[in-house]
This record gives sequence, C-alpha cells and structure tokens, in this order.
Amino acid sequence: MTQITLSPSGLTVPLSSEEVYFNYCWLRDACPSCIDSQTRERIFDVASLPDLPQARAARLEGDALVIEWQAESQISQIPLSLLETFAGRGRTEDPADISPKLWYADQEPHFTRVPQQAVLSDPDARAQLTRALIEDGIAIVTDMAANDDSLPSLVDAIGPITPSAEGLFFDVRVEIEPTNLAFTAGPLEMHTDLPGEEAAPGVQFLHCMENTVDGGLSLFLDGAAVAEALREEDPEAFRLLADNKIPFFYRHDNWDYRAHQRVIETDPDGRVTGVTISQHLQDVMDLPQDLLDSYYPAFIKFLKMMQEERFLVRFRSEAGNCVIFDNHRIVHGREGYVADSGKRHLRGCYTDRGALRSTYRVLAKQGHLGCDVEEATRQSA
Repeated sequence: MTQITLSPSGLTVPLSSEEVYFNYCWLRDACPSCIDSQTRERIFDVASLPDLPQARAARLEGDALVIEWQAESQISQIPLSLLETFAGRGRTEDPADISPKLWYADQEPHFTRVPQQAVLSDPDARAQLTRALIEDGIAIVTDMAANDDSLPSLVDAIGPITPSAEGLFFDVRVEIEPTNLAFTAGPLEMHTDLPGEEAAPGVQFLHCMENTVDGGLSLFLDGAAVAEALREEDPEAFRLLADNKIPFFYRHDNWDYRAHQRVIETDPDGRVTGVTISQHLQDVMDLPQDLLDSYYPAFIKFLKMMQEERFLVRFRSEAGNCVIFDNHRIVHGREGYVADSGKRHLRGCYTDRGALRSTYRVLAKQGHLGCDVEEATRQSA
C-alpha cells in the first residue's frame, strides 16, 4: 500500500480509488473529538491553537486515519468512511440531497397523495410526503378536517410555521378590502409568494376548506423545468435571469417589504434550485438601462414560457385536500371564478425548506426513506 505522505500544510492518504490530499486544518476540525456527544455541537476552535496544526506522524489503523499532532497531545482518529465520502462527493453525506425530478403538464395524476392521519401517525408516510416535496416540489395531503386545528397539526409534522406580513396564517377568499389580489375572485397570474421579503418562505401549504364556486381552477408548474427549458433554448437569456437581481415589493397600510431577487436561482454548481417570479409584486426595474435592452426580452420570454400548455397543470381544489409545494420552485396561479356562485376558502401558511429537509433527514436516519432502498441508493449516487 502507498504510504501516507506528510507536507507542511496537509497529507496525502491512500484511499480505495486513489491517493487524496487533505488539509491539516480540515483534518483537525474533522476529528470526532471536536463534537460534544451530548449537544452534538463543535467544542473545538481551530483558531485557539497558537499555530496552524501540523502532523508529526500519521498512520492507518483499521477503519481510521490516526494523526499525532506536533503541538498537541491530542491524537485524532478520523474515520476512513468520512475521507472516502469527501474524496468522492466533496461534502458530507446528506439523505436530503435528492436530485429533483422535473415535471410537466401530465404530472398531476402522479403527485404524491397521503392522508393526513397517516402523515401524523406513520413515519413511513411522513417520509413519503417530505421526500416528494424535496424531489417533486409538490404533494397533496388528503382527508383534512375543515377546522382551524387541522392545518397547524399538519405543518407541525414538517416544521415550525414561518410568519409573513399576514401573520401565521392567511385566508384565500373574497374580502371587501383585500390586501392581496389572491383575496379577490379575479385570476392570478403565475407567481411565487412574497418575493419582496429578503428570504421568501420556502414551503407553502394551501388547505381547501370549501370550494363550490364556478371556475377558479388552481394552476401549477415546475419552475425548474421551465428554467431548464429556457437554458436549452436560449442560454444567454438563462444567464441574464440567473445573474441579475430585480426588485420586488409587498406593501400596504402597515407594511412595506422590499427585496432584490434573481428570477432563476442556481447553486454554486450552476444547477437550478428555484425561481422567483411575481408580476403583481414586481417593482420598477432598476437595472442599468442598457442592460435592460437585453434583460427585458429574456424576462418576457421566460414569462411567456410559463403560459405554455406543456408546463401547466390545472386542477380543481377539493375540500379536505391540502396542496403543499416548494415556494422557491413551484410557480402557481388561479383562474378567475364567479364570486356569487358559491364559496371558495383556502387557508394557508408557510414553513421553510430547512425545516422540511431536517425532518426528512431525521426520518431517513431512522430508516424511513419514503421510497424503496434501491431507489434511494440510485438517487444519492
């Protein structure tokens, strides 16, 4: 076996596939002794050392890399499994790092549907729901009671409620003095919620309490699928929407939120992680005027793509169902309806993406993956 090679700033260790270099500061931080077993928080501060850590000696023992440090009595034993993971993935294992499945207009029959009681009482059902929200960005909980306690109990199974300007909850129904176009009987263009907040809520719940009106079909599309289609059809338009932030607002008598957002959200690897779009909450563009010469055509093209039938899912919100969706990925809207033809009442609230993924990680560690083991392994590969 190839020997471990020490250098002034790190070492090279033979792993299963190749020799891999690791920095000494990283290795010292990666020592399991740095984490308190009770609180599971870090109890070591690398900045507390008088100098940058350097190894005096290192060896492989069983399933660990053992390091003796020059200026410390501490001997670190770092699991080889951790080193193999970073060599292959560049980050720790994460059960919630699930590749999204892009979807189109024919997806509605395939949306995950789970009864509320199963979500509350069965960890396998809860894992199925949370996994679907990460993977597809949308799912439906059925058999919800038409009372004020039903929605909070469902949200609590996933994460704490994220407040908005409307409070902890909001009611989508016709109001005499509406603070939002959603609180009218008119149509709603395709949008994501509350882009005027610096960090818009991550996951939205819409519990249908009753719906007997004529019209008012709910509209949904996968914003990531539209963004990827734009990237393929017009890479420069995609770049403009992914690189530049535009202004949004949310204001009324008692609040005035303002924020700049990218219309297409990407991660450091360039993968689409979501979209932010809302014509009724978009402020006056403040990009340089010459940039707008190219930005506006890209922006309008993206908006028009969101009206294409290949992306749109339409369905009627049914009493007792709660649609849950990723507010940073799933774009939603509504057809207009006849206000005096019946009653339409949806009750909504939010939690955040971090809470959703936290819940799934805990369930996955307990063995509840929300899918069969073969599929989970394929997704994490």
